[in-house]
Amino acid sequence: MAAPILSYENLGLSQGSHWLFEGIDIHIGQRDRLALIGRNGAGKTTLLKLIAGIIEPDKGTRSVQPGARVIMLEQDPDVSAFRTLHDFALAGEFAPPAHEVEAIADQLGIDLSREAATASGGERRRAAIARALASEPDLLLLDEPTNHLDIAAIDWLESRLARYSGAFVVISHDRAFLTRLTRQTLWLDRGIMRRNEIGFGGFEQWMEAVYAEEARAAEKLDAKLKIEAHWLERGVTARRKRNQGRLAKLWEMREQRAAMQGPQGTAKIAVASDDSKTKSVIKAEHVVKYFGDRTIIKDFTLRVQRGDRIGIVGGNGAGKSTLLKLLTGQLAPDSGDVTLAKTLDMIFIDQQRSLMQADKSVRELLAEGGDWIDVRGVRKHIHGYLKDFLFDPSLAEAKVGTLSGGERSRLLFAREFARESNLLVLDEPTNDLDLETLDLLQEVIADYDGTVLIVSHDRDFLDRTVTVTLGLDGTGTVDVIVGGYADWIAKRDPRRAPKAEKKEAAPPPPPKPVSNKLTYKDQRDLDLLPKRIEELEAAIARDEEALADPALYTRDPKKFAALTGAIEKARAEKDAAEERWLELAEKAEGLGG
Repeated sequence: MAAPILSYENLGLSQGSHWLFEGIDIHIGQRDRLALIGRNGAGKTTLLKLIAGIIEPDKGTRSVQPGARVIMLEQDPDVSAFRTLHDFALAGEFAPPAHEVEAIADQLGIDLSREAATASGGERRRAAIARALASEPDLLLLDEPTNHLDIAAIDWLESRLARYSGAFVVISHDRAFLTRLTRQTLWLDRGIMRRNEIGFGGFEQWMEAVYAEEARAAEKLDAKLKIEAHWLERGVTARRKRNQGRLAKLWEMREQRAAMQGPQGTAKIAVASDDSKTKSVIKAEHVVKYFGDRTIIKDFTLRVQRGDRIGIVGGNGAGKSTLLKLLTGQLAPDSGDVTLAKTLDMIFIDQQRSLMQADKSVRELLAEGGDWIDVRGVRKHIHGYLKDFLFDPSLAEAKVGTLSGGERSRLLFAREFARESNLLVLDEPTNDLDLETLDLLQEVIADYDGTVLIVSHDRDFLDRTVTVTLGLDGTGTVDVIVGGYADWIAKRDPRRAPKAEKKEAAPPPPPKPVSNKLTYKDQRDLDLLPKRIEELEAAIARDEEALADPALYTRDPKKFAALTGAIEKARAEKDAAEERWLELAEKAEGLGG
């Protein structure tokens, strides 16, 4: 087993009067594919910079394998010191070969001769990706690599990283990206670092098991109040059940929408009835739009029904913004007609978050300095409303300018969603959001009474929220597909379609005899599993303590490998035992036991 590329022992960083995190040990192996997960403000980006050696910790020892190249791709690359993007891409501690940089830039569709001062966020990001990958690092640190990239560029980056021979650590809100690429997870939570040898696909179940374990431990110690606020805020198991319910509702809405659609391949979705609940709110008929000699939109027909969730996808320059402006009346077509219902009351949230004012307090922005806010006709106290959007109520007095990008986005959602409206327009809403805020946004969209138009490159987000997808391929044609991003891909190229999450409805199970108590085996498992879980925890702690010896690998690599395998096996058994115990505890509670 090869030695780690990079290790950090007893890492700690203070933030004012408290520790942001402390006592963290990190070991990154030569082929690790690590997802770094944590809420906004947990310190993910800071931790990545510490690993990269960009900033110094308050305590801890960093060890890097001799000759190893460690490169970080930052969220917002600083190109201000360079005349062109080409100059920027060829600079850096490990200056890459020009031909490699240019080859990658060509594949990403970026013109490196562009002046750095006028380059867009997406252009700067592509140049930084070209520089990082061409440098062939042994360890690549990626901070939100998919921000400002279109779907084609994200697909290319995924394929490149899947073949990458080094290790990487990635922070991302893009679930599809993380699920496809990662094989291990680092979870930074309340100053504690946890590692699991599973990719992001298994993260939510692991997270639920950890929080359930905390709740049980707190009950045993009669100290439940220590974690009650966190537990109630997260509501992990309840939220997951709600999400599953919302996804089931989304499938039902898609089936209803499919019943309204004409023959497959046509762009027209007809009005089902004149009932007020299905009344058309936007009608586009044979719309055409040109820019110079280029046809951006051609012969496009669509009727948007009240309650629809419309997703707009396509590459940069394919015409997404143009189509959005046509559908919302901001832009007139060159031919054809777009008719908007007279009663439309629109909220528009763009990716620039342009409605935020940095010098105002959170209280001023939400409640004009008062204690109460009108939320779609219902009066709520500002502290309670902040909790609804995952804020600590103490942030009411904080200045907007002191909040992180993700927190500002969440605050903007809180303000705008309080307004009365029946059309919600979201332009790249997922940038700068953590995974918990994405869950929250999905819930808000699902519960929204009006119609929603979403432009996004986040494939998983679209699959979880929209009923109809408008796919643009750059030729002017707009595919109208009932379903999400995966359904559009399946239509265009069935071989690339992700495996569908939807399952055929199973026949109802035969009725079971009604019982008012647990079976003997269930009761025995309920009684004995807590002790077994404690034994597994003790074994894991013992093996992890032995594994913490920094000299163990060089002294006894076989023991190092054996301990790693034993920990992984014990964790898997413990997770299964916890799932079983939780299931039985819920069952017993339902029976009044």
